[in-house]
Amino acid sequence: MIKIGKKAPSFNLMSGDGKKYGLKDFAGRKLVLYFYPRDNTPGCTQEARSFERKRAEMKRKGAIVVGISPDSADSHLNFAKKHGLKFPLLSDEKKKAIKVYGVWKEKSLYGNKCFSVDRTTVIIDEKGIIRHIFHRVKVKGHAKEVLNVLKKV
Repeated sequence: MIKIGKKAPSFNLMSGDGKKYGLKDFAGRKLVLYFYPRDNTPGCTQEARSFERKRAEMKRKGAIVVGISPDSADSHLNFAKKHGLKFPLLSDEKKKAIKVYGVWKEKSLYGNKCFSVDRTTVIIDEKGIIRHIFHRVKVKGHAKEVLNVLKKV
């Protein structure tokens, strides 16, 4: 389980544009790493688009936005193109990073138990240390909330 003040777990995942990214690729910059359940669903689309709208402001604060879900790299490519997303979306089909970051959770959907990504955002500093964790994210206003925390990190 991840904790504030601890080193962020490394990962090495493929993006929709066919490039592999690892935590080390973001060294020296703040990282807004957000985990989301699925491409092209209403909440995930709203969240991604709100991060895109705030991306330039986050960049001015020295931060890069990166999304991770269990969808395929091809799904991410289509999702990014459809919604004009300019930040990496990483595919974790084997759920390695998703599980290491502790966001693979049992949920109840229409009375049925299932496992899914618990919408979570982690802010990692330039040295790879976790500085803030948003658990059980509510999409509306979240990107602004992240931006406000970046001002303090």
